[in-house]
Amino acid sequence: MTLKAILFDKDGTLLDFDKTWGEAGYSVMRHMTSGDEEAFNRLVALTHYNVAERRYELPSHMIASSSGEYGLLWADALGRADREAVVEEIDTLFMAEAQHRLVPIGNPLEVITTLIARGYKIGIATNDGEAAALQQAEILGLVPHLDYIVGYDSGHGRKPHPGMVTAFITRFGYEPHEVALVGDSTHDLHAARAAGAVGIAVLSGPAGHDDLAPHADHVIPSINELVALIDSL
Repeated sequence: MTLKAILFDKDGTLLDFDKTWGEAGYSVMRHMTSGDEEAFNRLVALTHYNVAERRYELPSHMIASSSGEYGLLWADALGRADREAVVEEIDTLFMAEAQHRLVPIGNPLEVITTLIARGYKIGIATNDGEAAALQQAEILGLVPHLDYIVGYDSGHGRKPHPGMVTAFITRFGYEPHEVALVGDSTHDLHAARAAGAVGIAVLSGPAGHDDLAPHADHVIPSINELVALIDSL
């Protein structure tokens, strides 16, 4: 197998999901509910949020879906008819929280620059919004090294649909098997498989080995082991 390009998921793959978004989610839900404890508790139940540990638990839609999806559920739980405005508000609040809460997994910059030095083209395909992905990639120092960065609102659909991956393949003229998508959820792996790409699961997100392995071509603990895996292929 010869790979020529690597796409990365973001949350749970490049960023520690719990440490980054656990506290952030608490702050956002508190802001959205403005002291209304009943409304806050509805969001907690809806999102499978563990208040004591400040983290989301499976099967929370916060883990792999986009704000374009869960934002509509939040609007319903909050009794708000301006559903699209709720999605925009959620995106704005999470972007504000991200400025001082990002916790990377290992050293994404080192991993990515090592791969680039070996000739790989690199991108990010996330179910977060494109603006948020750009912001967070900038904070991590990744933007100058990325050839491609897309989110759920970039026009290619959302994972588990393959659009983000197939758009990358088409843009750069690769064969599907020459591209790998690295991610921590079944959404990532299903997107890779549907596009004909290689699916590499990392166990650095909320999902475990038994959840991911049946859908993956390869399973590694985190991106820290990615270069060694690629060298072995």
